[in-house]
Amino acid sequence: MPVVDPSLNPVTDADPVEAEPSRRPRRRPARADLLALGAYVVLGVLVCLNYWEDVQGTVSSHLPTDHSWFEWLFAHGAYSVQHLENPLFTTRQNAPDGVNMMANTSLLGMTLPLAPLTMLLGPQVMYALYLGGALAATAATSYWVLSRYLVRSRAAAFVGGGFLGFAPGIVHHANGQPNFVSNFLLPLIVARVLRLSEPGRWRRNGLVLGLLVAYQIFINEEMLLLTALACLIVVLAYAVQRPRDAWARAGTFAAALGVGGGVALLLTAYPIWFQFNGPQSYRGLQGGVFHNWGEDLAAFVTFPRDSWAGDPAVEQTIGLTEQNTWFGWPLVLVALVALVLLVRRSLAARILAVLVVVFTVGSLGPRIRLNGVETEVNGPWHYLRDDLPLVEMMMPTRLTLVVAGAVGVLLALAWDRLARLGRPAATVRVPAQRTAEADETMPASATAGSGRRRWLRFVGYAAIAAAVLPLLPRPLPAQPVDPPPHFITAGGWRPYVPDGRTLVPVPIPSNVHGLPTLRWSALTGQEFPVPGGYFIGPNEKGEGVFGAPNRPTSTLIYSTMDTGTVPALTDENRRQAVEDLRWWRASVVVLGAHPRETVLRELMTGLLGAPQRVDDVWVWDVRPLVG
Repeated sequence: MPVVDPSLNPVTDADPVEAEPSRRPRRRPARADLLALGAYVVLGVLVCLNYWEDVQGTVSSHLPTDHSWFEWLFAHGAYSVQHLENPLFTTRQNAPDGVNMMANTSLLGMTLPLAPLTMLLGPQVMYALYLGGALAATAATSYWVLSRYLVRSRAAAFVGGGFLGFAPGIVHHANGQPNFVSNFLLPLIVARVLRLSEPGRWRRNGLVLGLLVAYQIFINEEMLLLTALACLIVVLAYAVQRPRDAWARAGTFAAALGVGGGVALLLTAYPIWFQFNGPQSYRGLQGGVFHNWGEDLAAFVTFPRDSWAGDPAVEQTIGLTEQNTWFGWPLVLVALVALVLLVRRSLAARILAVLVVVFTVGSLGPRIRLNGVETEVNGPWHYLRDDLPLVEMMMPTRLTLVVAGAVGVLLALAWDRLARLGRPAATVRVPAQRTAEADETMPASATAGSGRRRWLRFVGYAAIAAAVLPLLPRPLPAQPVDPPPHFITAGGWRPYVPDGRTLVPVPIPSNVHGLPTLRWSALTGQEFPVPGGYFIGPNEKGEGVFGAPNRPTSTLIYSTMDTGTVPALTDENRRQAVEDLRWWRASVVVLGAHPRETVLRELMTGLLGAPQRVDDVWVWDVRPLVG
């Protein structure tokens, strides 16, 4: 198989492309491939290093709630497989209403097949393993696509693949959001889209694309949407620049696309319907509040926090937005120079330039921001309605993840062009010994030209290295978290929680409070349901909000935690507490070690009466109260 086959990919370089015969069987990876994969695995381990120091007792210090949510998701996948329950919905959290898992970032495409490992290793270990593995896998598939379809240099594919797998925005999302680092199918989807017009293979290409898209829907729909938008721009840009060829390919492309769309729809029609129409589904997210999350112009030339050149203090200047385009000024400069040098002779570079412009402008949000200050200049999102389908769920800054992808491909193109400086286009590689002999007989002018080309290659390689090396990721910051009480892990709760009833932990889990108590559910395999939780569900208007609507008792608990004092309790408070416990179908209330343990115990005692000390927790058996 040739390293580059332009007949299969209409967006490769417009100039002649060398086809190198493979020295190994097609199915056997080359040594360079194995070395690249090994390097990506090492980087994946490095990123998660702080978790491995105490994998049972640490969570992300940047997004501890998201980290705990994804641990809970791995437990959900294992519970669904073990009990043969519908994974699209659960009542193990937010009892009794439950959670629509398709309407949340549930990662079902990975938590279900990995369920046996979760049962064996536990959700904490599975989380850390998967996070590093997903980063490495994304880099590996990016490397494979680049080396097989776009560039000849394996070093170029290694640089581009490494950036695509470990780009600043991707590493930043690794702080508690593994769904945004699970991008290993996206390069394969893009490659398959670009092969849809391949003559005689439209059925197979469409079928493969449909299967890939269907699977990606169960991993991360948002990244799939961004990829689809990027592919649309690529196809349109190609059609504008190569109209005759595009027209000749259009019929085959459309037929293959129809097959792919039909297959994906057939496989995902019910889950998608369930997402938007099933129980606990919703429309929009907090009235489009995230539409204000536009990219700051200064962010493009800022080094990301979790890189070797980054500084956490810079977040206090620009803000705590997602660092999707924190490229640093060296990479921005190198990318601009590469585009200027390549855009005239490379069709792929011209298409990348279109992608960068379109998605950069689209990421700026409703108002232009600069150095953390919102200016009076309107951005593109100012002219969009917040309730438009799909748009209502999007966050402008995440459009720049496409820009990061374009930059990764551009780095591969630039490195590949440097590697080919002075090398004649040929169908067969010239043996190294023969090349050396030819050099010896070159005229002085040719030798001098070769020397200049070697110097240019050295400068180019050094510039790319200087731009990329400062962005190498550091281990993600982690913080300790209290373990669940022995009463929970040892099963002391079992006599108190019969089937159909819930365990009410204090504080009740929410997106603000109760992080440790949400982990009680995750780390015990979700054996007991809990009220509240950390998820997105509908409010009284059907709009998506974080967490369950507060009830009087949960509001009282949270306010007591915030103030550190117990308010004067009334009979109405006690009546509402019993009513809330009935709503939650509670059988027992449990309070473990907590910084606010004293005031919380005083509060719950005032509402429910004196507790029992069982093992290392306070227990209120409320079955006599709620019936």
